[in-house]
Amino acid sequence: MKFVTYSVLLAAALAVAGCSSVKTQVDSGPIAARTFSFVNTGAKQPPAAADTRAQVHQMIQQAVTKTMAGKGVTFVSSGGELTVAYLVIAGNNVTTTSLNDYFGYGSDATALVEKVHSEQAVKGDNRNYFEAGTLVIDIMDPRTSKVLKRSTVQSSILRNLPADARQARIQSLVDQTLSGLRIAK
Repeated sequence: MKFVTYSVLLAAALAVAGCSSVKTQVDSGPIAARTFSFVNTGAKQPPAAADTRAQVHQMIQQAVTKTMAGKGVTFVSSGGELTVAYLVIAGNNVTTTSLNDYFGYGSDATALVEKVHSEQAVKGDNRNYFEAGTLVIDIMDPRTSKVLKRSTVQSSILRNLPADARQARIQSLVDQTLSGLRIAK
């Protein structure tokens, strides 16, 4: 019986250690590029329950495109010098989920969701009900898939905003997330 207990504790400790190793901030310095594309995860049919997901992705991509253009990097539909991937993590005191349609296929998405859940819901001192969102944006080299820049921002979730207010809020969060991105001239 003790062996089973110790095995479970060891497995839990390894899982927690694995979750803590994912980086929420990466910065390899100024990046030389003039174009970018969003990560291509192939054609997917969204679930019926995700009726607003397409609108959210459109707003995020519009905001990223505007922010990147302000830094001199233009959107191209494919083959950009940079690839932009993003992950939206939403949670409350009990559960955490993600919109990872444009983050790609890798273990980082799961590890980031687990890390955010652990920090907010498990280790957090807030006993009041909360809803919070985390936006993770990766800027990658498409040739090597190396993350050149990863930035995150967390904010409370505001429900029932009109579309224009929601777009302005998303733009503000994207601007904040990419504020440290330096493009080499």
